[in-house]
Amino acid sequence: MKKHLLIFLITSFFVLNALNVLAVDKGNISGKVVEEVGGLSIPSAIVSVYLDTSEQAISTSATDENGFFIIKNLKAGNYKIKISYVGYAALIVNGIVITEKDFDKNLGSLKLSSEQNALQEVTITVKKPAIEFGADGVTFNVGSSLLAEGSTANDILKNVPMVQVDIDGNATIAGKKSTRIFIDGKPSDYMSSNIADLLNVLPSDAIDKIEVLTNPPAKYSGDGEGIINIVLKKGFKIGFNGNAGISAGLQGNVNTNANASYKAKTYSLNASGSYRYNINKGESHNYRENFFPDTTFYYDQFGNYKNKNNGGNYRAGLDWDITPKQQLRLSANYNNNLSDNYSVNELHYLGEDLLESRLRNQLNTGNGKSRNFVINADYNLQTDTSGGKLSVGLTFNTNKSYDERAYNTTYMPVTSSPQTLQKNNNNNGNEGINFNLDYDKPVFKKRDRVELGLAFNFRKNDNDQMVQNYDFSTLQYLLNSKLTNQFYYNENIFAGYASYNYRNNGWGIRTGLRTEITDVKFDLSNGGNYDLKPYWSLFPNISVNKFFRKRYNFGASYSIRVNRPRENNLNPQINNVDTLNISYGNPNLLPSYTHQIDISFGAFGQQWSFTPRLSYSTSQGVIERYRTVTLIPGTNNARSESTFDNIGTNNSLAFMLIGNYRPTDKISTNGNFSVIQNKYTSNLNSSLNRDGLSFRANFGFSMQLPFKTAVESNLNYANNANAQGRSKGNITSNLSARKTFLNNKLNLRLSINDVLGNRNNTFYSEGENFRSNNFSTNNTQNFILSLNYRFTKVARNNIPPPPKK
Repeated sequence: MKKHLLIFLITSFFVLNALNVLAVDKGNISGKVVEEVGGLSIPSAIVSVYLDTSEQAISTSATDENGFFIIKNLKAGNYKIKISYVGYAALIVNGIVITEKDFDKNLGSLKLSSEQNALQEVTITVKKPAIEFGADGVTFNVGSSLLAEGSTANDILKNVPMVQVDIDGNATIAGKKSTRIFIDGKPSDYMSSNIADLLNVLPSDAIDKIEVLTNPPAKYSGDGEGIINIVLKKGFKIGFNGNAGISAGLQGNVNTNANASYKAKTYSLNASGSYRYNINKGESHNYRENFFPDTTFYYDQFGNYKNKNNGGNYRAGLDWDITPKQQLRLSANYNNNLSDNYSVNELHYLGEDLLESRLRNQLNTGNGKSRNFVINADYNLQTDTSGGKLSVGLTFNTNKSYDERAYNTTYMPVTSSPQTLQKNNNNNGNEGINFNLDYDKPVFKKRDRVELGLAFNFRKNDNDQMVQNYDFSTLQYLLNSKLTNQFYYNENIFAGYASYNYRNNGWGIRTGLRTEITDVKFDLSNGGNYDLKPYWSLFPNISVNKFFRKRYNFGASYSIRVNRPRENNLNPQINNVDTLNISYGNPNLLPSYTHQIDISFGAFGQQWSFTPRLSYSTSQGVIERYRTVTLIPGTNNARSESTFDNIGTNNSLAFMLIGNYRPTDKISTNGNFSVIQNKYTSNLNSSLNRDGLSFRANFGFSMQLPFKTAVESNLNYANNANAQGRSKGNITSNLSARKTFLNNKLNLRLSINDVLGNRNNTFYSEGENFRSNNFSTNNTQNFILSLNYRFTKVARNNIPPPPKK
């Protein structure tokens, strides 16, 4: 069946492509994009062309240095175009008719208004191009993917160019050692103790786009070598609209979501809710060789697990245009999650002769719950008629989580070691406040902008860990005073920034400087205080972008970023769930600074785009998890201790290829490939002096079929190296088909996750006296059926194109 489906897709691709080549297409749409105030031309604005009934753009181009564009080789038919540019409200022109006798459409001057002056778009029914490229990153427009219906942020991120998502749901930018997740320009790690939990319940229908920022502007925090910014939907149609959907998979997974909004002329109200029930099952096998001067022995461990999670995400918001010059946005978000975990592990102790000396069985059970609440307020004021804008933002968050686990360990033969019972209870709380004050204003005829800002971030964490061991003589659990303790963490970051942006004649230049003062204090209830000296950091950045010859774009950027050690890295509380594999944080960590340079070159055609990128970075004091193995005195057992450390220097060189191709107005393909060379140099341990290549590739294919049907497929591959080993190649895939009914209001979608089989992960690591191979497989292969209904009652405001000159 899989083979026949693949043959069908490939055959359809070449047949439709051939038909497209043979067709005589001579229609043209042209025009000039200018600013509404002042009439200055706008270079590099994105122009997307759609068939009047199509769900995706058939061609995407950009205006030249004088604001002109022309879309050629169009067939006779009805079209509409969308013009968008950062900082301006999108403009959509409907009713463009091309016939054999009237095939040249000149739309004249098309005016874009700044977002702060625009109460609404002309319409928002048209899909944006799936991928937009820039000198500082890539933008993925979520609504252009079939996966956007009935899925979550985590599902969408797996198919965003330059992004990779690990088995635990953590998203990173390929080639970057540290990535931060932002939501609406604000760090999400202030919103949840576990970002993966948040992304797993955040419905994709609430997301407008995902920005992958390899060189974030100075207004963003200096943390991380890159930022993934999830931008939520803000604008809604005039009137009442929304949708409701449900999806279910054969694995037992269920996802329901609904959202609704009402927009009047000066205000809009919106609300959404979602619920997700998820079952994860898997198996693992770890084989470790332990080498010591007088002995060599082996650990052969097998395990399986089953985790159940359910939770909800609930959002509400108000957007109010107080006056034409003042806007207020209020939003609130609440997440909750419940988990139930079960796992079994068998550890076989093998001697130097590979014969088993004893067997350890461990049964682990647990349950947990978490909830977090975030409230956000943003106020914007237009200070003058030339485009000056003042913005004030305030975010408050609180998060609580509780995790209870029990471990029952027995040995064979029974005489080798006594049975143990242990309970671990973790009560964790987070609170945070973010404040920002930003002002920006054009200086020279709106060809440039000066941006100034101040920010303050406060964060408090309280992690209360209680460990109890069962006393078989008294038949009761007794407190383990050595492992029971409370970890307090307080962080204050004060920041100020200034940046300058200039564009003219196809040139775009942005430069900025951000300074931050970080004050961190933390202590352990049974281990003393850690009052660190505040440290001051400077983060310069500059980017240059040039658009020329109407189809080429060159960009270069430089920035300094920081990876701050935070509570998860610093917390010295010991996790001894597996007494032979313990882990803890390192309170002596120092921040790691990275210098990074990115160069990109883009070429754009009527039906294609191609963007190679080259990135180089050098990091001092790289923070990574570091494992050592030591022999337990008086035994033939070895304990693995895992912690974080400033392991040394890493020089990384990454080469990426990103592109898309639309051979016909019904078919779209996109792909990206990256190869990263890492070179570690360390005085900590000679085993960390190593080179390694990492690879990542993604291919996507979509096709519009007759009868309002569409198919889409994605294939991902990743193979990553780190300081102590490698995560060997793994493949993920997705195939989706969608059918619409009732004038596109009702959508039925069938998806197959991991068409090629369950996801397998292989990780290899080694040190001076050990080698370890870990293999795991997870139940990621799933058949999912989704049903989504959109309802709307909209007052349309379509602007017809100007008459032909």
